[in-house]
Amino acid sequence: MKPTTTVAANSQNKAMDAADKPDAGTGAAVRPSRTCYLVILSTALWALVFFVMHSSMHGGVVSAFFKPAAAFSSLPTTLSSIVPVGGQQPPASVAPVNRSATSPADRCAGRYIYMYNLPPRFNEDLVRGCRKLSPWMDMCAYVSNCGMGPALGDEGGVFQPRGWYATDQFTLEIISHCRMRRHACLTGDPSLAAAVYVPFYAAMDAGRYFFNATSARDALALDLADWLVGRPEWRAMGGRDHFMVAGRTSWELERKADVDEEWGTKLLTLPAIRNMTALILETSPWDRGNFEAAKSWSSLAIPYPTYFHPEAAADVAAWQEKVRGAERKWLFSFAGAPRPGSKKTIRGEIIRQCGASSRCNLFDCGSGASCYWPGGATRVFLGSDFCLEPRGDTLTRRSTFDAILAGCIPVFFHPGSAYTQYGMHFPSDPNSYSVLVMHTDVTGRNVSIEETLSRISPEAVRAMREEVIRLIPRVVYADPRSTKLDFKDAFDIALDAVIDRVAKRRRDAAIGREY
Repeated sequence: MKPTTTVAANSQNKAMDAADKPDAGTGAAVRPSRTCYLVILSTALWALVFFVMHSSMHGGVVSAFFKPAAAFSSLPTTLSSIVPVGGQQPPASVAPVNRSATSPADRCAGRYIYMYNLPPRFNEDLVRGCRKLSPWMDMCAYVSNCGMGPALGDEGGVFQPRGWYATDQFTLEIISHCRMRRHACLTGDPSLAAAVYVPFYAAMDAGRYFFNATSARDALALDLADWLVGRPEWRAMGGRDHFMVAGRTSWELERKADVDEEWGTKLLTLPAIRNMTALILETSPWDRGNFEAAKSWSSLAIPYPTYFHPEAAADVAAWQEKVRGAERKWLFSFAGAPRPGSKKTIRGEIIRQCGASSRCNLFDCGSGASCYWPGGATRVFLGSDFCLEPRGDTLTRRSTFDAILAGCIPVFFHPGSAYTQYGMHFPSDPNSYSVLVMHTDVTGRNVSIEETLSRISPEAVRAMREEVIRLIPRVVYADPRSTKLDFKDAFDIALDAVIDRVAKRRRDAAIGREY
């Protein structure tokens, strides 16, 4: 029986009891006593209280007048299933689950991003100190235009009139932050967020102190970790719904020991940061195995930035047509410098074979040619069927993406240079867009690169080139200032992967599985 019905029945019973009293049969009008008035008033008030409580349980009157705070409106049914590092429960003030939007037509439902407004020491102050970002060069020009660098001309007919910039390979964090500031699905409510973005400029920070003591190299990273773990947004899932873009390789961000002689910072080895997803230029093949076994590593490799930042799909289509029609006079080419002191690369042998072949275009950066001139290397790639992409200081090279941008089929010498790295952006079949010549065969001088590439039929070359051209929009980062983006670029693909990963972590947490 509903509360209001119960109270009314009690009132009727009390009135009947009063009629049975001795003075009830005198025939005079019976005036209710003051006590009776109090009883009636009291029961009416309690009836209202019960009605309000009942209505609030069913979204009735109370919800119309007293709207609950957003942070409390979507708490999980089993809060204990989501426990951050250290075993502490997440605070009730932040919802660790994704709340569906009220409108069925909301295109951002399940895809909202919450972005921290970090203290400027973690990003903007680094850009202001641009002259100290690198010991080798002044980075101030390269952090301009949202990290794309100075605008380029057509470079002697190589490029199109717009969309081309002298982009440094380590400014991806600025490009991403600028892009996210204009993202259509930003939210100020963390309980709505499918993922939480941390705009820390890790590459900018790392570049300042590579030759300093580890204490200086790690100071800002440790500061960031302390700042994050104190936030209620972090405690909701222990940071497992957070992500960041760190525009350097794992070698530069995953130092294993506090030894000054070891290279890089230890940002990605910090326990708190390891809970996040880090989008970096190259992941470590050794730590990848640890992640699969212990679910403890969360780095994903994303493309190096190129010189092309289109504003719309039409810009991409126009460039693809130019690339498709390029005259390719050379069977293969190599752009780069030798690494005489490195045992990790086979560049010396590649330069020797290329220089000895009449079908190879050698752009030797160690002989006075400037590989920092964007038009120079691009012109070489546009005129070649195949581009040789050996490892550099690490397994991967920016040149790989510059070659793809020019429609040049990449030739790798180690699977870790692409196949184990860019699974989100490259086709699952590596033979559809690239060639693998094992480095061990080349170093032993058992394989001729020219002969290997000559055996590939013209029909197969055309098919591979077309696949490479189709890859172009997937490996470029669009102009982050554009208001008319109508295609998925490398940033969109990476963001989709982050959202999918966080969603899986939430599902695993909901059933008590380690995540």
